Amino acid sequence: MSSGYGLAGGPSRCFPFWQEVLACYVVNTTNEDASGKKKCAPVLEDYYECLHHKKEAAKVRALQHAYRKAQSSQPRDDAPSAGQIRSLGLLDAGDEAKDMREPKLVGKVMPRHTNDGVA
Repeated sequence: MSSGYGLAGGPSRCFPFWQEVLACYVVNTTNEDASGKKKCAPVLEDYYECLHHKKEAAKVRALQHAYRKAQSSQPRDDAPSAGQIRSLGLLDAGDEAKDMREPKLVGKVMPRHTNDGVA
């Protein structure tokens, strides 16, 4: 918060950056000439990064993407073989093994009938 007070009552984490922005504006601008604001762009960028962490998030995304790409290009040492997958009984199972049966623990839902024949 630019007020200088954080949520816990002390100075906020970005308050020093805000002070630098204000100091830059005071030194480089006047009431008549605001062209000195261009000199404060790097300081203002630091303040925005403190508030929103956009550069940090972009860097983390790039690192995660590179890590996932490296992981996918290397074969796994502990990857299951085709025989191990077939031993689960899912691929080469007969039709009766693949047949889905009603679970025994779940009761059946019976339709509700009324006297007039409408459910």
